[in-house]
Amino acid sequence: MKKTITIIGSGMMGSALAFPAFENGNEVRLVGTPLDKDIIDACRATNQHPKFEIPFPKGIQYYQFDQWKEAVKGADFVIGGVSSFGVDWFLNEVLTYLDPALPVLSVTKGLINLPDGTLISYPAYWETELAKKGIHRQVNAIGGPCTSYELVAHDQTEVAFCGKDTAVIKMMKEAMQTSYYHISTTNDVIGLESAVALKNAYALGVAMTIGLVNRHLGPDAGLHYNSQAAAFYQATKEMTKLLRLQGADEDSTVIGIGDLYVTVYGGRTRKIGILLGEGKTYQEAMDILAGVTLESLVVARRVAKAIYRKAELGMVDLREFPLMTHVNDVLDNGKDAQLPWESFTFDNTK
Repeated sequence: MKKTITIIGSGMMGSALAFPAFENGNEVRLVGTPLDKDIIDACRATNQHPKFEIPFPKGIQYYQFDQWKEAVKGADFVIGGVSSFGVDWFLNEVLTYLDPALPVLSVTKGLINLPDGTLISYPAYWETELAKKGIHRQVNAIGGPCTSYELVAHDQTEVAFCGKDTAVIKMMKEAMQTSYYHISTTNDVIGLESAVALKNAYALGVAMTIGLVNRHLGPDAGLHYNSQAAAFYQATKEMTKLLRLQGADEDSTVIGIGDLYVTVYGGRTRKIGILLGEGKTYQEAMDILAGVTLESLVVARRVAKAIYRKAELGMVDLREFPLMTHVNDVLDNGKDAQLPWESFTFDNTK
């Protein structure tokens, strides 16, 4: 049955989801944030997002943020398309005023570290903060290996929708699934959200190996896979340990590893990882990428803080997380990106 879907946030992923949403026969309304005015103006003028080479299907409706309440009238569900830097904005400017009965599906990736080292998902954070205001709602989320520009190009994509209400996430799946956008469903919200957030932090470490090859063998050396594979192995080992601590189920863990793969081989995290690997300081890399949204840096720092705190409380052994602690040292302590390879080895002999 045809649905009305309102997407709030016209960044790349939120906007990319307009393609399967509309092409599955739904009415789609794309709403910008206060920072997206030029994007919405461009969409209205050209029917194309400024960062996409492919135009939108004809028929999508575009709204500036001050029209968002009009855009959600009669909607069957809302997709939250803000980046991790807009988490509190989305809470205070949208979720606080949105009818709690209207389902929300979030694309925002990340975790929040609490003082005791606990890592919570953004849906959990939003639900907790809303409850303090007397507002009781559930927030669903999307996780899995998917880059916005490849979704727009209709490359075959596998993701998962997570939420506590099975009927709601299955309704969303039915509305969004197409011949190229394939959707699993799970009630494992903390597991899925942790997996797809952790991959951002660890992709940064894996991408450093690409820059290290450039530094040591020259910019024309091409891709070398031994070091990437070694770092990828260590990343999956550490992610799996952290996801066990988070209580994630096996499917969520595996989809997080798939998301790690696609993040290493495309996107903004790859770019800063390469720059750091080439020997740029953190500030030099940030200057080169000025204006680029780097959510991986936020989650890397938060995960590292959580690991250090859990180690202080005797809950984990820091020696089991050499890649994550190394990434943190590169970002915040001026350490060279050269990876601590020997710390990745293991001895299972008797």
